[in-house]
Amino acid sequence: MYLENVIVDTVEPQRLGRFWEAVVGGQRLTDEPDIFETRLAVEGGPVLDLCFPGVASAPASEQPRLHLDLRGGADQAGEVDRLLGLGAQHLDIGQDDVPWVVLADPEGNPCCVLEERAAHVATGPIAALPLDSADPDRDGQFWSWLSGWTDVPGGASRTLRHPSLRGPLLELCPAPASTSTAKNRMHLDIRLEAGDDPDGVAAGIAERGGRELHPDWGELPWRVYTDPSGNELCVLPARS
Repeated sequence: MYLENVIVDTVEPQRLGRFWEAVVGGQRLTDEPDIFETRLAVEGGPVLDLCFPGVASAPASEQPRLHLDLRGGADQAGEVDRLLGLGAQHLDIGQDDVPWVVLADPEGNPCCVLEERAAHVATGPIAALPLDSADPDRDGQFWSWLSGWTDVPGGASRTLRHPSLRGPLLELCPAPASTSTAKNRMHLDIRLEAGDDPDGVAAGIAERGGRELHPDWGELPWRVYTDPSGNELCVLPARS
């Protein structure tokens, strides 16, 4: 199994997808009316696809449980200006005086442009994937098993990274467990590999505190779950 996709629900897939493709310097995979996909390949590290499926209505307004932190580094101000030029806007979420800059993408999804940090060497343009967690130690073990990413030092309570030690950090950030029944507007997808048993993976997710969902979305080739803190994720079948 491996972490394959970052999914962002959007009412305008082409608009939002092209914005993020320009932000990360992605390679376009799909440009259809109802979905836009772009690929971020970190040299010597992971390959992550950013996928923007269309939805009928605007995502819920509550604070998302997953967002993207972008590497600003020594030219943080220049990176902020670049994103503003692409269509981002400044966003006030009550952050007060912090060394990072909070922006919103063209559909209002928050993202942060971070200052220079030693932990972000070789991350590529996405420095981190901060994910809300009611128990970072428990959820760190869950996501490490699911993705194959390993523990590394970081600013979060628990931080994981691709075994290459390149690419973005997956940061488990303390927050209450989700009690919402609304679909997460941003989530992660795991891809099975040849030889992985889907039912065995489902059992492993349940044993580690996750649960399977059965949404009324018609016949799907993937299965939908939550992690132990209620964060939505999908497990995709192995590629043929």
